Amino acid sequence: MTSPLLIEHHDGVDWVTLNRPESLNALDASLIDALNTYFQGLQRNRDTRVVVLKGAGANFCAGLDLKQAMARRGGQTEPPGVTESLDSQRRIADIVMLMRRCPQPIIALVQGAAAGGGFALALAADIRIAAKNARMNCAFIKLGLGGCDIGTSYFLPRLVGVSVASELILTGRFIHADRALAVGLVSEVVDAADLDTAANPYVDAMMTASPVGLRLSKECLNMSVDAGSIEAVIAMEDRNQVLCSRSEDFQEGIKAFLEKRKPVYIRR
Repeated sequence: MTSPLLIEHHDGVDWVTLNRPESLNALDASLIDALNTYFQGLQRNRDTRVVVLKGAGANFCAGLDLKQAMARRGGQTEPPGVTESLDSQRRIADIVMLMRRCPQPIIALVQGAAAGGGFALALAADIRIAAKNARMNCAFIKLGLGGCDIGTSYFLPRLVGVSVASELILTGRFIHADRALAVGLVSEVVDAADLDTAANPYVDAMMTASPVGLRLSKECLNMSVDAGSIEAVIAMEDRNQVLCSRSEDFQEGIKAFLEKRKPVYIRR
């Protein structure tokens, strides 16, 4: 049986592929479980320093697999109970929370559709690179639900501002690659065939950073977004810089800089 999530590890980088191309990589129970298990396992993983998340085939992720969800209900006419519904909802939401909590930076490569839950996965990444054919939307509002789901009302205003976020959440309209680049939602737009190659400079730059410095930088960025004051942010930054300066990585980083070579950090 084909795995719904493919993980290839190369020199400190996990290339993670949503592997249900026949269903536009929609989130079914098996893929939801696999994503939760994978991102939970990153919390204390020191071998993986960067994650690249992408979709197999022509699309990133079309969101929840509604066909499977309806099939699982069978002929049941009554909706599931509140507790069951909340458990199902939280299993998906847990993925994006684990993505933000894991210490590894995540680069999302978005091609084709990134709708609903698929859009949420892209938003939860640290960096997004889009193919020219990428189209993203908050599909929930079109399904008789609210437009705020799986962290979108948290991520979108912080990424593109309240006005554009409100437009996308309240209308469910698609934002395409060119506009996504213009509003700062993605870092770069390339041909779909060049997505993997486009990720390499970002990966290379992150792999040049010290492992502890990279992890603490993601943590600090996450906390700074919600910090109540500049004093709180600077306190976190000061703490991180002192911690990094006491590591062996700092000595290697300085030495490599002076010797004009790439640093070689100890895997820990």
